[in-house]
Order: sequence, then structure tokens, then C-alpha cells
Amino acid sequence: MNSSLSNTANVLKHGALAAALLVTAQFAVAHALPKQQSPAPDATVEAPHEVAIDFSEGLEPTFSTLIVVDAAGKQVNSAKSAIDATNKKHMSVALGELKTGAYQVEWTAVAEDGHRTQGHYLFNVK
Repeated sequence: MNSSLSNTANVLKHGALAAALLVTAQFAVAHALPKQQSPAPDATVEAPHEVAIDFSEGLEPTFSTLIVVDAAGKQVNSAKSAIDATNKKHMSVALGELKTGAYQVEWTAVAEDGHRTQGHYLFNVK
């Protein structure tokens, strides 16, 4: 009887340890999500000279991108997006002269741990 209780205790102990590791591993997974965008989503602004996003996690420059398209879906940034060398959470892209209208920012962020997120938002130029 004692060995049966001992086996049950070991199974419970190992199960609790496995559950704790699983919960810890889920918190360790980082997904880079926008914290601040400029221009802001749904904002109406004077023509900006760049679009910039600050993310929650550091980004992998090789795989992270930021593009801006007009209402017809034509890309309006000719330069490639860049990750700030001193702040890997900051990605920006330079823009030429934008005309009045709606624009969509499309971003792909690959966190330094390899997890990929993507999204988009709109802003308007007056």
C-alpha cells in the first residue's frame, strides 16, 4: 500500500512540475506587438515624412518589414524599412510626398526569438 501511495505522489509531483514548466514556457514566448504608431491608426494628418512603430519586443531586422500603400494598393515608400540600431523595438520607413487620401500601413514583425506577427492599419492625409 505504501508503494502505491508513493507512486501516486510521484506522478502528481511530476504532473505538477510539467504543468508549471508549460505555463512558464508560454510566458517566455514573446510576440512583438505595436505599442505606439506614428501616424496613429485612423488619424488624419498633414503628409508625414515617415511612418514609425514602436513594438513591445526587439525585432529581427532581416525579417521585419514596414510598407505603406495608397488607396489603390500601390506602395508609396521607395526606401526599405529600418530597425533602429540603438532601439531594436523601433521600426520606421521614410516616405516621399504623399497626396491627400487614405493610406494603409502593413507591418510584419519578427521578434528576436523568431516569433512572427503581422498587421495593418489606416491613416488619412488631409
